[in-house]
Amino acid sequence: MLAQQGILTEADGDCVAVERPDGKGSFFIICEHASRRLPEFFGDLGLTSEALSSHIAWDPGALSVARHISANLDSTLVYQRFSRLIYDCNRPPESPAAMPETSEIYAIPGNRDLKDTERRERTEALYTPFHDRIRALLADRSARGQATMIVTIHSFTPVYLGKSRAVELGILHDEDSRLADRMLSAATKAAVYRTERNEPYGPKDGVTHTLKLHGIANGLHNVMIEVRNDLIVDEVSQRVMADYLSGLIQQSLDA
Repeated sequence: MLAQQGILTEADGDCVAVERPDGKGSFFIICEHASRRLPEFFGDLGLTSEALSSHIAWDPGALSVARHISANLDSTLVYQRFSRLIYDCNRPPESPAAMPETSEIYAIPGNRDLKDTERRERTEALYTPFHDRIRALLADRSARGQATMIVTIHSFTPVYLGKSRAVELGILHDEDSRLADRMLSAATKAAVYRTERNEPYGPKDGVTHTLKLHGIANGLHNVMIEVRNDLIVDEVSQRVMADYLSGLIQQSLDA
């Protein structure tokens, strides 16, 4: 099979998917960890099917929630079509976490001792086109005079390294907390889910790369939403969560 973008084949297709590119809403939704799919070039990375279906490969439920929010708010959605095990698009190329050798309790044999050329191939095939597409869409919106607030959607495990997590929703931000502040205020009034600022991760964990790259760098309001994945296990619960989050997001705009 002929290579399409270095390590990606024609069968693999594009690494980026865009839905509602002409959405009229003010929000721009991004889901970096939408898929557990591996490009065929990489096989199974030496991992079991259990590991490849677990949170280390993707954010379960996140894409469905993002899609429902996109529909509710008539907002553009951009997501990565391949697993973060090959490249985590919420990390810069120089970060070890971009192509991790271990994740949670799992060693990742296919990521061990990568050569500089291998890291560059992954970056050029997955990271660069993903963020270039976002840049292009944001530039088009700016040219149209369309207001933009960036929202990234993620999910997290209820138990991490043996420790239970009580937080149900995390509202994350880096140095720009404007959108997060408004969402946290709305969540406090609603009191539906246990919601915390910069939990279970925060800027110190390196999870705000996309926010900094496309939000802060462009002066756009931005926020990262983390949902505990036991709350979004099926279509019904995903829609319920998306409706709730859509309300918080809309309230933040109205405020």
